[in-house]
Amino acid sequence: MSPASPIVPHASAGAVPFLDRDHSILAFNARVLDWAHRAEVPLLERLRFLCIVSSNLDEFFEVRAAPHLTALQAGDRKGTYTVDSFEALAAAAHKLVERQYALYNDELMPTFAKQGIAIISHGERNAAQKKWVDEYFEREVRPLLIPVGLDPSHPFPQVANKSLNFIVRLGGKDAFGRENEIAIVKVPRVLPRLIRMPARVSGKKVLFVSLSSVIRAHLHNLFPGREVGQFSQFRVTRHSDLAVDEDDVRNLRTALRLGLQHRHFGQAVRLEVSSGCSEHLSAFLLQQFNLPPQSLYRVHGPVNLVRLQQLIDLVDAPKLLFPAYKPGYPAQLVEGQSFFDQLRQRDVLIHQPYECFDAVLDFLREAVNDPDVLAIKQTIYRTGADSALMDLLREAVRRGKEVMCVVELKARFDEEANINWAEALEAIGAQVVYGVVGLKTHAKMLLATRREGKQLRRYAHLSTGNYNTRTARLYTDVSYLTAEPLLTADVETVFVHMASQSRLPRLNHVWLAPFQLQRKLIEKIDVLGEAASRGIESRIVLKMNALTDEALMLALVRAGRHGVKIDLIVRGACMLPARVPGITDNIRVRSVIGRLLEHSRVFYFRCGAEEQLYLSSADWMNRNMLRRIELAWPVTDPFQRQRIIDECLVAYLHDSRDAWDLGADGQYKRVKPAAGGAHSAQDALMARYGARRTPEGE
Repeated sequence: MSPASPIVPHASAGAVPFLDRDHSILAFNARVLDWAHRAEVPLLERLRFLCIVSSNLDEFFEVRAAPHLTALQAGDRKGTYTVDSFEALAAAAHKLVERQYALYNDELMPTFAKQGIAIISHGERNAAQKKWVDEYFEREVRPLLIPVGLDPSHPFPQVANKSLNFIVRLGGKDAFGRENEIAIVKVPRVLPRLIRMPARVSGKKVLFVSLSSVIRAHLHNLFPGREVGQFSQFRVTRHSDLAVDEDDVRNLRTALRLGLQHRHFGQAVRLEVSSGCSEHLSAFLLQQFNLPPQSLYRVHGPVNLVRLQQLIDLVDAPKLLFPAYKPGYPAQLVEGQSFFDQLRQRDVLIHQPYECFDAVLDFLREAVNDPDVLAIKQTIYRTGADSALMDLLREAVRRGKEVMCVVELKARFDEEANINWAEALEAIGAQVVYGVVGLKTHAKMLLATRREGKQLRRYAHLSTGNYNTRTARLYTDVSYLTAEPLLTADVETVFVHMASQSRLPRLNHVWLAPFQLQRKLIEKIDVLGEAASRGIESRIVLKMNALTDEALMLALVRAGRHGVKIDLIVRGACMLPARVPGITDNIRVRSVIGRLLEHSRVFYFRCGAEEQLYLSSADWMNRNMLRRIELAWPVTDPFQRQRIIDECLVAYLHDSRDAWDLGADGQYKRVKPAAGGAHSAQDALMARYGARRTPEGE
């Protein structure tokens, strides 16, 4: 059973006891943490999963915690966010954090030590190691530290979101004879959080020292003439969701850039300190950040486990990592043959990362280099700061093609990178638009328009995931390449709509949010429910990252009550309880947490013998349905449709290693392997599509 705390019921819609979204997010992270507990997982990968949970929790607090905290401070007892909701969420978060550090201290670090790998504290260092640390501190660290003694002219400094800091209680008097006892040491982010010791002092072992340990051992050096008493490292997490009133700004890009400057200093929502931090210092910090005691997290170890990912890169031990996986070139493409020639014959499906994302770049590269391609249009959501794709778009501009980019400036935590790309593209003459006011552009589309004889022909790439070469190696997504005239005409129409913001004409195949996606899905579900009530066998299988939209959940409940058999494969937050007697008897919910991040969105509907399948950029969340530009498009080719059914749905419904089933009590239980052994959907797909390997030595 998932060790997460019980998921508290959300305010019900009618008789449906929806689960609480925020507790569901924490329960998801408990399932991710399970990978770090597994002894059969390579050691460095176990550490990676521990760090992933910490990174997820950081974002959870940055985005989800503030309304609960504000409700506590206001004493609210009614509504979605209340005193009770804050206290229940804080209790669940504390329990998860305690499990993280227990695993770190009691399992992972002792296991690393058996491999000759250790992060050694000041008390564990021998004389030679202490001497090396002293020299490192004086050379690399001390010149960058500015300790601040607090007094009326030196008030408590601005502490940036998630930055490492020390608080120190000093004895004696300062240079002016005053007894100001509190000092703050801010640690620059440019300093590495882990430092590998050289072989001359570490011997045959791989030894590290943490930056916090180095500074802790030398605090007395920073305050000559003062007695260093109590001290602690600390880290504050702040609300970081940018809020810009788009109806009240003349230039969204400028407004967002200004907002980014203040993100690091938003409302404090969590305070992390060392487990040994005194009550005096912790109370002082809570007061400074205006936080209640429940927002204090005492941790036995680094206050930022995320930065331990550096250890994974600093240790050269392939045996402690997953075996390297090299994706093969997409099976449906002939490498080296023109994409345009191939797409005139058939649509092409790429299942990433089992098949390589490079083929998408190759498609764009051919469009850029082909003199007959006149125009390229693309949406940009998360491409990363270093993007081969963006370089290709700039090259297209230089070659005189019409290039239009719809850049989503409000892609959370990628705002700065996207602003920079927008400015770079505009500077060389690309047409850059920022979507529709009030809506995020989350759809993933690429359209190339090519002159062929006396006509223009369109070629499109649609995807469930981002145009990001790094995440394309880690996230499961489906890319779809097509020259189908009606589908590509829809893509062109959507691009024109986003640029001109004119009335959206009737679309041929595509369902577009916020206009009709939610309505079309509800209609489709209700049609199956009506058919099932007449005795026609009906089936719904949905794969997505999150299910929180109440209108869609109620539609599923209606269909299930009419007899539709429904399977939901939801990786993360799911507010719809499964198998609740009399309510969701026909609905099963499972979550698959694997080596790769499940990211594809697949919607399957069957009524009798008729099958329909859609791919989409959208999760079933209210924001995706009503506050974003999202696409869902049908896969009509029977071969492609069956391939998606087999690889994205059936394989995951039969996973018996990485799957968790949601019970009527709101708890997830890990699926037990069948008698024939555990089956992993991801492993099976990697084995099917991985690049062929040559024997050792060839």
